[in-house]
Amino acid sequence: MTDVLISGGGVAGSALAWWLRRHGLRPTVVERAPAPRDGGYKVDVRGAALTVLDRMGLTGQVRAHDTGMRLARFLDGRGRQLATMDAALFGGRSDDDVEIMRGDLTRILRAAAGDVEHRFDDSVTALRADADGVDVTFARGPRRRFDLVIGADGLHSTVRRLAFGPASRHLRPLGHHIAICTVPAGFGEERVELLHPAPGRSVGVYRTAGAPDARALFLFRSPGDAGDHGDAGDRGDVAAQRALLGRAFAGAGWRVPELLAALPDAPDLYLDEMSQVRMVSWSAGRVGLVGDAAYAASPASGQGTSLGLVGAYVLAAALAEAGGNPAAGFAAYERRMRPFVAANQALAERNLKGMVLGSAGQIRFQTLMLRLLPRLPGRERMISRVAEPIRRAATAITLPDLPTRAT
Repeated sequence: MTDVLISGGGVAGSALAWWLRRHGLRPTVVERAPAPRDGGYKVDVRGAALTVLDRMGLTGQVRAHDTGMRLARFLDGRGRQLATMDAALFGGRSDDDVEIMRGDLTRILRAAAGDVEHRFDDSVTALRADADGVDVTFARGPRRRFDLVIGADGLHSTVRRLAFGPASRHLRPLGHHIAICTVPAGFGEERVELLHPAPGRSVGVYRTAGAPDARALFLFRSPGDAGDHGDAGDRGDVAAQRALLGRAFAGAGWRVPELLAALPDAPDLYLDEMSQVRMVSWSAGRVGLVGDAAYAASPASGQGTSLGLVGAYVLAAALAEAGGNPAAGFAAYERRMRPFVAANQALAERNLKGMVLGSAGQIRFQTLMLRLLPRLPGRERMISRVAEPIRRAATAITLPDLPTRAT
């Protein structure tokens, strides 16, 4: 039986573990976090990714955890409502698309994987591959040998760095930063997105159905003093992150000063440069990559979760079909996934143009159009035209329909 190490227990890693086990391989998941992480932010599942969930038999569980968001409200600096928008339209969702908290989705996938071995509070520190396998050194556990190693460890993948070199070779910054954190429930309204746009920056707060707290999201153009967010940088320096946000949103209106004051109490502040991963190849010998580690599209695309689910499905199927020839499996995986990845990565820059506007005039025009939209002739056609690029990208792949067998 083929032993596969998956580095990263998020969406892509957990889905890959399920599919590898289903195809008769033996996955082991190593996760840096000391315990399963059930927090995070809301994510969308669309198109081909919904088919993957359906083939896993998980569609009902995922839909049962839909966020239930119903409305987006745009506010000025004094908190006055500028415009409103249906939450599904705001998120670019249509048809059967699902919005779910990332932690809920990961928990469902991890539970479905059954007795797959998980090693928490550990990480890969070195790889030594030969023609027959990969010797893996861990930060805490004993060295082990695997037939294959798959990096599913995100934008700043350790496996990618060890096997393919520094992040500077593969990260393509999009010129913006993003920060997300948990804030007290009082900052939000249940099932409502509150959004305060300003030139070069935007703040949003939302609270999903029944949630005991809210999430705050900060988007802003990357300043020159943002620091290095590559392999090292200050991504783990919470004080530096708070200082950067303070500078980026100095003088902002609405409740932004209160949100910034709440940052020291946030248990999960995440701040990073919005980047994509662009690579010539997603494999090197017996080491491969999936999800954000291989082809991060950035949060601006709205497709990172779907890419991870589809990539896990396609990779597992390709490796299973190739039998003992991982090179052939990795090649088949790339051939099928590359056009899908390109279509979804292309969404990011287009979406960013509407997420962070450059001037007060652009903001006034956007909110005016939002107010007029319900009364405009051909409204449904206009909405369909807005959602069409996302729908087209989300379905831009034909999934392999290979027989699977339970282990």
